[in-house]
Amino acid sequence: MTSTVTLGRTLPAPRGELSAALVEALSRAPGSALPPDPGTDPYGEDAALALHTCYELHYQGFACVDEDWEWDPGLLGLRRGLEQRFLAALRADVPGGDDVDAELDRLLEPSAPGGIAAHLAEQGTADQLREYFVHRSIYHHIEADPYAWVIPRLRGQAKAALVAVEFDEYGGGHGDRVHARLYADLLAGAGLEPGYLHYLDEVPAPMLVLVNMMSLFGLHRGLRAASVGHFAANEITSSPASARLADLARALLPHPACVGFYTEHVEADAVHEQVMRRDVIAELLRTEPASAANIVFGIQATDLLEDRFAEHVLDCWRAGRTSLRAQ
Repeated sequence: MTSTVTLGRTLPAPRGELSAALVEALSRAPGSALPPDPGTDPYGEDAALALHTCYELHYQGFACVDEDWEWDPGLLGLRRGLEQRFLAALRADVPGGDDVDAELDRLLEPSAPGGIAAHLAEQGTADQLREYFVHRSIYHHIEADPYAWVIPRLRGQAKAALVAVEFDEYGGGHGDRVHARLYADLLAGAGLEPGYLHYLDEVPAPMLVLVNMMSLFGLHRGLRAASVGHFAANEITSSPASARLADLARALLPHPACVGFYTEHVEADAVHEQVMRRDVIAELLRTEPASAANIVFGIQATDLLEDRFAEHVLDCWRAGRTSLRAQ
């Protein structure tokens, strides 16, 4: 079989022993020796980048990395070890339970004062909003993609409803309206580089960990309900959050693409919230009652990692320093 090389972005700059050895291995032929997992902190920079690098082979890949690495048995074994420690940490750090309605109702409650949006509204600068855009680019470049893996793992109304939401996320059949494309336009409108994962080396672990969770849930059939819970949490909280960010963009970076990205989500996600709750989650619970605990887990893990991300950003800003990694 003839192997091919991806024309994506270059491999990322390592952040520790594990990611350095992994990046070096990926520059060679598939089947080359891989490093042992040293058991690094699953939330830390080294492990987060290593796992993100493994997952990226299932998305756009990296320039000069042979595409056969995607299913290399040795790499899958290394990834599995990283995933197991990450998943164990997530499960240990959330309260758990199986009351899906209580979790969904909690998401609909007005959020407490504070957070990144409140800081930006009260004392934020255009540069801080740009920083926020840079962090979120790692997520928004693949905004709907991890959920596409869930589609073949659902049946009936749950599948049909999830596809309807994804159809909107992918621009309703119009390439220029794909939400990932709209975010690239936002980046350009803010004077930033819109290229795919352009800022990967600058974005620290808290955002990489959040995106890794999305890929972890999407790639594993046994975590399909967790992926649905995560997706629902995003859609339920997105509309009010996007309204606040649209206002912030108007005040700090009043470019039509910056404002337009968020106004698009105000309208679309208000509808998606109802579809996810009434058609996807309700149907999944009807056909698979045992999925309740994993739906709750997906919601709670999303909260956990979003809170960790916000805490990192605000701690840096309050200390008068950038929340991005120094280059």
